[in-house]
Amino acid sequence: MIESYFWPIVWSVAAVVFIAFTFVIMFGAPFLPTLKEQVPRAMKMLNLGPGQTLLELGSGDGRVLAAAAEQGIKAVGYEINPFLVLYSRFKTRKYGKNVVVVWGNFWTKKLPPADAIFVFLLQPYMEKLDQKITKECAKPVRLVSFVFTINSKKPKKQDKGIYLYEYN
Repeated sequence: MIESYFWPIVWSVAAVVFIAFTFVIMFGAPFLPTLKEQVPRAMKMLNLGPGQTLLELGSGDGRVLAAAAEQGIKAVGYEINPFLVLYSRFKTRKYGKNVVVVWGNFWTKKLPPADAIFVFLLQPYMEKLDQKITKECAKPVRLVSFVFTINSKKPKKQDKGIYLYEYN
């Protein structure tokens, strides 16, 4: 029989994991991985080359970061869920310094210089993101959004749920 002290530990761990995966809704989106077949289309739409930089805001499991690094693109991901940060750092370790996963809330940080940004945010956050990019990005930058759009802006391209925006 399982000892009586075991169940409080199990429930505590389960509560921590549940909170880590659900509280992020207040900041952008819950963890839902970008579909594998969508990643190559998004990368093609971004049209980045070796040596350029991609930011992924809400980098989740590191799938997009790894796809970028495989093409010689420097990839920087921001993730608020500590479990996903650890997982994606482990998953992308073979790319060395070409992939950086930052544990933190990108809304509270100034965006670093980048050539492109990838997001899979919920619709209510897209206008806020548009304002952040307009305010903080000094050079031209491309934004690819999976599923959700910026209502006040017309995308330059779209392909099966992937939307490309350009900022000059």
